[in-house]
Amino acid sequence: MRLTVGQAIVRFLAAQWSERDGTERRFFAGCLGIFGHGNVAGVGQALQEYGDDLRYYQARNEQAMVHTAVGFARASDRLRAFACTASIGPGATNMVTGAALATVNRLPVLLLPGDVFATRAANPVLQELEDPRSYDVSVNDCFRPVSRFWDRINRPEQLPSALLAAMRVLTDPAETGAVTLALPQDVQAEAHDWPQELFERRVWHVPRPVPEPAALARAVALIRRAERPLIVAGGGVRYSEASGELAAFAERTGVPVAETQAGKGSLPWEHPAAVGAIGATGTTAANALARDADVVLGVGTRYSDFTTASRSLFARDGVRFVNLNIAAFDAAKHAGETLVADARAGLAALDGALDGWSVPDTYRAEARTLTERWNAAADRALRLGHAPLPSQPEIIGVVNEEAGPHGVVICAAGSMPGDLHKLWRPGDPQGYHVEYGYSCMGYEIAGGLGVKLADPGREVFVLVGDGSYLMMAQELVTAVAEGVKLVVVLVDNRGFASIGGLSESVGAERFGTRYRYRTPSGLDGDVLPVDLAANAASLGADVLRAATVEEFRQALRKAVAADRTTVVHIETDPLVSAPDSGAWWDVPVAEVSGRRAVRRARARYESDKRARRHYL
Repeated sequence: MRLTVGQAIVRFLAAQWSERDGTERRFFAGCLGIFGHGNVAGVGQALQEYGDDLRYYQARNEQAMVHTAVGFARASDRLRAFACTASIGPGATNMVTGAALATVNRLPVLLLPGDVFATRAANPVLQELEDPRSYDVSVNDCFRPVSRFWDRINRPEQLPSALLAAMRVLTDPAETGAVTLALPQDVQAEAHDWPQELFERRVWHVPRPVPEPAALARAVALIRRAERPLIVAGGGVRYSEASGELAAFAERTGVPVAETQAGKGSLPWEHPAAVGAIGATGTTAANALARDADVVLGVGTRYSDFTTASRSLFARDGVRFVNLNIAAFDAAKHAGETLVADARAGLAALDGALDGWSVPDTYRAEARTLTERWNAAADRALRLGHAPLPSQPEIIGVVNEEAGPHGVVICAAGSMPGDLHKLWRPGDPQGYHVEYGYSCMGYEIAGGLGVKLADPGREVFVLVGDGSYLMMAQELVTAVAEGVKLVVVLVDNRGFASIGGLSESVGAERFGTRYRYRTPSGLDGDVLPVDLAANAASLGADVLRAATVEEFRQALRKAVAADRTTVVHIETDPLVSAPDSGAWWDVPVAEVSGRRAVRRARARYESDKRARRHYL
């Protein structure tokens, strides 16, 4: 079959399917793209000609369209994905941040950036980076460190092997992330005679590896000796659809379950074994249990610094780790007993091997008492009644109530992810979607679009602060154009609340974190006359404004009842936060300074970091 390289790519992608547990699904839902001279005649022309096979979605920002693809992949439990195409130059490099986000979070996305001419006949071409060391370098080499697989297609004959390698990585739950195929613009338009087999329906089987028997026996022996074990549930629980197995294991054994950001929702919040979020943004219940845990069973977690409170949280002498993870890299962390397996298969194996064993009744009771105390503190924060401006936790509480058991909350950056981790009460594993691996400002609206595309039947609530909104709001236009309904809650506190609080903690007194006019003494004048609600309206969204908690609730109900993307704008007090987690996060403080606040912060830092452990 004679097709151009661009046409062959589109035809191949349309024929790829994934399968797990006997269910097959088309792997690529479509291709997001913005066209320029580097891809319009190749992949762009192919998408126009074969649009019935692979749907094209017009994006407004290259980074944002990768975020949309990531949101879709996460909501699809990594079993489906999007491709993204951009032109050579700034279009391509705009996608690098999105690629890093995808790889950090272990989520599949295929990137198809245009590249300079393979023939070099007209070099240097528009937007070409000339590297005097080699003519084989282009800006697309920036994708190498943030991609799980990277290749440049300089000849049509190279395409089949590259496409198959790309699919291998995209569908491998242990290796997945961003995959980049750099496409020289002349090669994209070049025709070639392809074997028909390249375009036939191909099913990629997503495995559920089981634990190696000897490793399982070692893990079971360690857990059986535990008196105060704790489960840390990470994103792997959700991606393997293991919530049922986790609940059964926790109910039978009585081991309390704490959740990371990616794992939040692994258990319903009111489950008897659920002790809430863990780590620097965790609950006092989970963190108290973590400090005295003798065995930590990590399930599908990569143990980020927020989860471990910068390696200060698991403080008991001799604490041991059992790490159930599909990725050997993560399973080996903290010198743990490694169980390299799918989370669902691994939990089932552990449950069977631990038959007859459970924690003491006194430990179950202690976990419930700690959790009840935390829930009471959270209730007070969610219903604070702060005036004249409401607090952010109060806004979160209203959204949580109005979202119901099947709504999905989306967030990524600022102070909101920490408050959500502590306070949000999800009804099911898909109800909580906070990107906190890369914590990328601007992810929220674009990621929410991807979540809605993955599951149109769910109400999607995008919670975004004013700082993040200003970074990237363009995909409101895409949502309007595609008729995709989002409820966007725009929380406006006139600056960067998260970094403001962090700035205070290191003695910098919120320097550079507030939106103010410049005066002779700095950026400390009156509040800037920025109207983000008007901006949202100018992008085509319906907009509702609220000033009080009750006005906000009524506006939110109108937004839910609407059939178009609606932005609800509310101002909040940035100085009112959620209850403290009691855990540390390592942010170094200047060792010397002429400012007293910095010297005090440094003294606290020196004291706090003494709790850091190596877990050897």
